[in-house]
Amino acid sequence: MIPGVLTVAGSDSGGGAGIQADLKTMLALGVHGMSVITAVTAQNSLGVQGAWELPVEAVRAQYRSVVDDIGVRAVKTGMLSSVELVHAVAELIGETDAPAVVDPVGVSKHGDPLLAPSALDSVRTALLPVATVATPNLDEVAHLTGVRVESEDDLRRAAEAVLAYGPRWVVVKGGHLAGDAVDLLTDGSEEHWLRAPRHDNRHTHGTGCTLASAIASQLAKGQSVPEAVTAAKEYVTGAIAAGFALGAGIGPVHHGWVFG
Repeated sequence: MIPGVLTVAGSDSGGGAGIQADLKTMLALGVHGMSVITAVTAQNSLGVQGAWELPVEAVRAQYRSVVDDIGVRAVKTGMLSSVELVHAVAELIGETDAPAVVDPVGVSKHGDPLLAPSALDSVRTALLPVATVATPNLDEVAHLTGVRVESEDDLRRAAEAVLAYGPRWVVVKGGHLAGDAVDLLTDGSEEHWLRAPRHDNRHTHGTGCTLASAIASQLAKGQSVPEAVTAAKEYVTGAIAAGFALGAGIGPVHHGWVFG
């Protein structure tokens, strides 16, 4: 049986991030991707021109339709733009016997807001507590915890602040720091420092979605959290290196790089 992985996220019409990036990642990593669409965006290489949230009942119906019939081996969340959606998805994940990877998406690569400020507290109190792995970047850490990471030395403090909200593991993504791309994975007791060379490539649209989906895919295949995150980091590093120009702005990472 091919493991099934469910992404609960927004649609990116440009195909570089969101549901589209998640499903491409899952295909590349050998799992069967399924989707619950939470919002539709008008989006291209220049930014997000519009976003329309789906009703909570539509999101809940999609989720139950997949989980009750097909079942899932892992769940990944992305864009959840409102308090109501965050609470509904957190409740659904809490009822599902599968690891959950939570990417607490706050803004797009271009700086467009994708999460209502009022929903931040719901992410802290409802969504993070049901996460097996949370994958915030430095901006998301700052919004969620108030901790601002200026150097690699701050990553541990940032991770502790996120873990205080209840996820079992957190990956604090240090990609916005200077030097090598360094991420810290920890559950509060053991630490894994994941390093990769920084590629001089501006076409990085979809990196966060891709990493979270890759982690979920590896967890669905039975890997431990450290194994899954290490493998996911390797996949994303390759995808960034192969990122390509698309449109007039920031192009996407190349999800199919593993196929040669």
